[in-house]
Amino acid sequence: MEGVLVRKIKKICVFCGANSGKDVAFVNAAFHLGEVLGKRKIDLVYGGGKLGLMGCVSTAVAQHERKVLGIIPSAFTVNNLVGETCGKEIKVATMQERLVMMMELSDAFIALPGGFGTLEELFQMISWAQLSIHNKPIGVLNINGFFNGLLSFVDHAVKQEFITPRARKILISATTADELVDKLQAFRFESDPALSKLKWSPSSSQKEKLDLTLRL
Repeated sequence: MEGVLVRKIKKICVFCGANSGKDVAFVNAAFHLGEVLGKRKIDLVYGGGKLGLMGCVSTAVAQHERKVLGIIPSAFTVNNLVGETCGKEIKVATMQERLVMMMELSDAFIALPGGFGTLEELFQMISWAQLSIHNKPIGVLNINGFFNGLLSFVDHAVKQEFITPRARKILISATTADELVDKLQAFRFESDPALSKLKWSPSSSQKEKLDLTLRL
C-alpha cells in the first residue's frame, strides 16, 4: 500500500450469520478475521451473542485482547436466546436503533456469509452511504465464492442503470481478511453531488444514547 493514504480504522462492525453455515471454511474465515482484527489492534462492533459466525469472530477478537461491543435488541436476550455476548453489551429496543448505533460507533463494515439479516444490514449501510448519511467503507469477505451471485447481481443492476458506477464503488470485496482490511483502509468515498447536499442528523434522543455509549 505504498503511496496510498491509509484511512485510520479503530473499530469495525461485522455483520454475519447466527448460524455456522454448511462449509467449515466459513467458521475458519470468521475466526481468522477476528485474529486479523486483533493483530491490527482493531476493536469489534457486532450484533451480540455467541451463535454461529457471530460467536466465532467475537471470540477471536477477544482472545487477542481487543475490545468487543455487542449491540443487541432486548427481545433477543429473553431466555438467553442468542447466548452470552463476548465483551460489553448494549441493549436497544429495535432493530433499526441497533443498526443506527452500529453505524455511529464503527469506522468500517464487513459482511461475512449470512442470511437475510446479514444482507439487510449490508445493504442498509450501502444505501446510507449512497445517501451520504455516512462515508465509511463497506466490504464483503467473499469466502469460497459465497458472495459471487450477489456481486454479479449488483453488476447487473449497474448495467441496467439502476445503480450508478459511482455508487457501485461503495461495495468492496476481497477473498482474504488482510486484503479486505487493506482495501477498507485505502477506500476513498465519492459522494453523489446531488445527494451530498442532503442534511441528515440523528434525533436528540439518539444523540444522548450515542454520547452515553461513547463514554463507556
